[in-house]
Amino acid sequence: MLKIARNHTIPYHGDEALVEKHSVSKRSRRQKGLLAFLAQDEDKRVFCYANAQLRKEQQNDEILRFLDFWKARTGHLPEERVFDSKLKTYANLNRLNQLGVGFITLRRHSKHMLEAIHQVPASAWRRIELEGIARAYRTPRILDERIGLRDYQGALRQLTVIELGHEEPTLLLTNQLKRSPAKLIGRYAQRMIVENGIADSIDFFHIDALSSAVAMKINCDLQLTLMASSLYRLLGARIGNGYQRAKSRHLFRDFVDATAQILVEEDSILVRFQKRAHNPLLLAADFAKTDIPIPWLGNKRLRLAFG
Repeated sequence: MLKIARNHTIPYHGDEALVEKHSVSKRSRRQKGLLAFLAQDEDKRVFCYANAQLRKEQQNDEILRFLDFWKARTGHLPEERVFDSKLKTYANLNRLNQLGVGFITLRRHSKHMLEAIHQVPASAWRRIELEGIARAYRTPRILDERIGLRDYQGALRQLTVIELGHEEPTLLLTNQLKRSPAKLIGRYAQRMIVENGIADSIDFFHIDALSSAVAMKINCDLQLTLMASSLYRLLGARIGNGYQRAKSRHLFRDFVDATAQILVEEDSILVRFQKRAHNPLLLAADFAKTDIPIPWLGNKRLRLAFG
């Protein structure tokens, strides 16, 4: 079960002195903002953890706090974590390895490292083919090495990847020593699931529209946003027919933004939708069989009907 994580800076445009500056990737700069940690489940494509109360000095350890959270609720640790370079220290990578959690992460490279990579002879590189990827750069060249790092016990695997569409080499670190390079690179590329999920939340749920400079208030807003995002993902999964990967705005337009008559009776609430082109998909997904009690409305039973 793959869990993909990254930090996201929610920009702040006020003058609150206690708000720290963080990197905003889409703007390629640092600015004031609140730092949020987000983790998403690869299979269900829903956010399973979020924390918008991070300070700079806490961000590296948030990976370990997520593991504690996951184990407390499921009874086991996730099998694999994929995260960006800002979420790690080598000591924490060592801790993940000791816990038996597989990981894939980026390694930030220095000028000295880049110079050393450029001096590697062409014969040391080998070309691989990435699977299931329709792109121009599906046959990059790699160096597959075992390295040692301070604060990490044992050998780490480092994949240096070039001709992947980036100006500079991509360096991946992992404790998965036997997995094929193509699968490792493909797994790391799936971090875009989180990127797309964040972009969807910014576009439709306005996750970057701060309502306060108080981290606790923003954390509450973030949790509500992720609950709404998850409900849309569950709606898409239930409808199927390609809607599993549809953006929230698309689901809203086709199914949620609808006109209906609501009949409130003593023991039930009937919502009767008008005729719409997409109603047959809702009928096929058995929404017309909805008959559930609503505890906060005196256990009135909710029923749906489609014209």
